[in-house]
Parts: sequence; C-alpha cells; structure tokens
Amino acid sequence: MRSVRTKDSFLKGAFILGMAGILVKVMGAFFRIPLGNLIGSKGMAYYQAAYPVYTLFLTLATAGFPTALAKLVSEKNAIGDYKGAHKIFKVSYTVLFMTGILAFLVFFFGADYIVNNIMKNPGAKSAMLAIAPALIFVPLMSSYRGYFQGQRDMNKIAISQIVEQFFRVILGIGLAYFLMEKVGPELGAAGAIMGATIGAVASILYLIVTYFKGSKQRKIDIRNSKHFKDESVMTVLKKLLVVAIPITIGASVMPLVNMIDNVIVIDRLMVGGYTHTQALEMFGQLTGMAMSIVNLPSVITVAMSMSLVPAISEAFALGNKVKARKDTQSAIKVTLLIVLPCAFGMASLATPIMQLLYPKEPTTVGTILLFLTPCVVFLGLIQSMNGILQGMGKPMIPVIALVIGMIFKIVISYTLTAIPSINVLGSAIGTVSAYLIAVLIELACIKKAMGIKFPAKEFVIKPLITVITMFVAVKFSYAFIAGIIGGKLATLVSIVIGGIVYGLVLIGIGGIKKEEILTMPKGNKIYSLLRKLKLMK
Repeated sequence: MRSVRTKDSFLKGAFILGMAGILVKVMGAFFRIPLGNLIGSKGMAYYQAAYPVYTLFLTLATAGFPTALAKLVSEKNAIGDYKGAHKIFKVSYTVLFMTGILAFLVFFFGADYIVNNIMKNPGAKSAMLAIAPALIFVPLMSSYRGYFQGQRDMNKIAISQIVEQFFRVILGIGLAYFLMEKVGPELGAAGAIMGATIGAVASILYLIVTYFKGSKQRKIDIRNSKHFKDESVMTVLKKLLVVAIPITIGASVMPLVNMIDNVIVIDRLMVGGYTHTQALEMFGQLTGMAMSIVNLPSVITVAMSMSLVPAISEAFALGNKVKARKDTQSAIKVTLLIVLPCAFGMASLATPIMQLLYPKEPTTVGTILLFLTPCVVFLGLIQSMNGILQGMGKPMIPVIALVIGMIFKIVISYTLTAIPSINVLGSAIGTVSAYLIAVLIELACIKKAMGIKFPAKEFVIKPLITVITMFVAVKFSYAFIAGIIGGKLATLVSIVIGGIVYGLVLIGIGGIKKEEILTMPKGNKIYSLLRKLKLMK
C-alpha cells in the first residue's frame, strides 16, 4: 500500500478514475439511451421520479462519510499513522451500515406516502420499491471506496465502479425489456431501476474480496505505524462528523431540489395549459434524456474531485501550501480544458445529437439540451472546486454556495415553467443560474483562502478562442456534409472534426504547455508524440 501512496499524483488518480468513469458512462449510455426508447417518456418519468428520491435518501445515509473518511485517512497516512487510519475506516463502516439500514426502512415503508401525497405520481411506486434494497449495500460499498480513496489507490475504486455498472446495465435492460413486454411502463421502469440494486451487490462483493487480499500488507503497515495516538470511537466519530455533516448537507441540496422539481415542473406545466401526460413526457425529456447527456462530461470532473480531496488534505497536513496551490491551478485548468469543448460541442449539435440518440422524440428535445449546455461548464467547475474546498477543510462553503444557487433555481423554475412559450425550459434556465451562482461563490472563496490567482489569458481568453473556433468548425462541417451523407453520420463526423480542431488550436495558441502535459498520466509519451508530429517544440 505504501508504494501506491507515494507514486500516485492527483492527476494520475484522476486519470484512472476518469477512464473508468468514461467506460461506466459508455455502458450507461447503452443503458439509458435504449431504455428511453424501450419504456418511453412515461416510463422515464416513473424512473426519474423514483431516482431523485432514492438519491436523496442515499445522500443522507452516505454522502459525507466517504469523503470525510478519505480526508482523514490521507491525513493519517501523511504522518505515518496507518493504525489510526484503519480505525477511522472501521468506525465509518459501522456507521454507514447502520444509516443504510435506517434509510432503507424509511424509504421502503414510506414509498406509498411519497408517491401519492408528495410527488402525486403513483406510477413511480414500483420503481421506488425495486431500488430500495440498494440503500443497504451502497453505504457499505462507499465505506470501502472512501478507504481506498484515502489510500490514493484509485485502481480498486475504478474496477468496483465498472463491476457495478456492468451488472446494472445488463440486468437492468434485461428486466426492463421483460417487464415492459409483460406488464407495461410502470414495471418496465421498476425492472430498469432494479439494476442499480444488483450492481451495488456485485460491487460490494468485489471490494470485500479485494480488501481481504490486502490484509498482509495492511497488518505490516499497522505494526509500523508512527505517531499513533489511541482515540476513542466517539472521538473518531466526532472528527468524521465535523467533515461529513457539511458535505452531507451540501450533497443533499441537489437531490432535494430535484425532488422539488418533480413537483414544480409537472404542476407548473399543467398551470400553463399542458395535460398531465404531456407534462410527464416533457419532464422525462428534460431529466431523463437531455440532462443525462449534460452529465456525461462530469465523469472526469468527479474523478478529479475524488483525487483532489486526499491530495489537498495531505498537502495541508504537511503544511505544503505551495503544492496545494499548484494542484488547485492544475485542477481548474484541466477542468476547463475538458468541460469547455464538451459544452460548446453539445451546443453546436444539440438537435442532431438528440435526434441521433432519441429518434422517436420531437426536435424540441434538442432545444432543451441547448439551454442546458452551460451546466456542463459550471457543474464541472463546482465538482473540482468542491474537492479542493473539502481537502482544505472548508466543507461548509460548497453547502452555502449550493443552497444560495438552488434558492434561485426554485424561484426561476416556478416562475418561468408556467409560461407556455417557455414551459420546461424554465427549469433548465433555473438549473443553469443555480450552478453559475455556486461557481462564483466557490471561486471567490478559493482565491481568498489560498491567495491564488487565475490569469485571464491562460484560464479564460485562450480556452474561449479555442472552443469558439471549434464551435464554428463544427457548425460549418455539419451544414456542409449533412446533405451528402445524412444527419446521423454527419453528426458523428462533425464531432470528430470538432475534436481535431480543438486539439490543434489549443496547441497552436499555447493553450497547453509542455510542463502541463508532462504532469499528466503518460505525459512523456504524449509530449514525444506531439514532437514527432511537429505540433510542439
């Protein structure tokens, strides 16, 4: 274990988790896209009604503890106290198991009340009951992932994510197909969502086996611990809660707002003159289709956040603020290099992308995606900055930023969604506004706390020049070739052209430098290849 801790930079950890995340998202696309076509807008409305409620319960049961566990374990490891790190894991495991059981009981036996009296969507009950058992297994899975995250051993987390998604996709689609054919969209949605429960069971089994395989090295580390100070269970629990509670509150904000959105969007659309069925379908298009595409790039920024927490925590534990500032600048810049082209690329091909993925849906789905694309940038920055702030020991700042942002979202969504000409786009505008406000607050706090600067030329001007050039290239290429090879193939070709233009312009204007490439995983090989192609000196 010690060798893993010394050789893994935060970028390498982010790369490992990011690659796993991309694979997970690809598998998820093979789940979500055919699922939308299989169970339709109504089935997706049931699925999406149950999932945010489950996410809220899961967040309350687990959200803060894995991050708190990773932070405290990394701090203990930094000073050689491996025995103390392991004790923190054992306490976390016990607490997460107990909260998982409690969340399951409330969720399972309260499902009827939630769907009938709060959401007014009784068709979602079967989906809620199908995913309820996951609330027992996912918290246990999170405790192991948090421990390995603190060890900066991202390989095990990555594999567990792939295992979880594999079983979720295969069995979720299979059950959805079988139940949709036999019964209808209600149980079709339930079958699909049951895959999450099965995936969690598979993942926790892998993590348990992997954990016990490392027992020999772990015992050696514990025997060789330095600076060990025996702390009571209550003392350890208190330290965990100091970090976990703010993170849990912050992580609960989005699922809670999504639950409110369930009620607001459908109700306000009906006030605007739409039928209940139309409102359900539009809600399914917004959350189950367009928002799922917007969330795709976040797989990298979530990985960045997970890798940043132990890295920044370790730097602060050792008093190395210079490294903390350097890691922060690298993280923000890499985040922008990822999310900006994704956002501008989606905006340039919003309608063709949605027609390619959901051919049965109206073209208005593309307009929804277009309005949501700024979220790609803001959400990516929020996720990376959350990791930085949590690593710094300032977990309340993301909470405050998100709460303020989400208040704006609720007001904007409530006001705009009832206007017939705006309809479901009102919720999209509210979401974009919320994320923008949260970004501005978090960025200001990081700059002040670290005394760090982000030069406009490097962090704003060059990236914008690059993505605007890419945007224009994609727009022109699609318009030119769509009439020749058809819209679907033209969409894929234009995406490839956009990626090539982005890379060439980024290197051409010096948007990424030699030393930044060398800090990346496989950086030496990437730089050597660019030199051979005469793209860099």
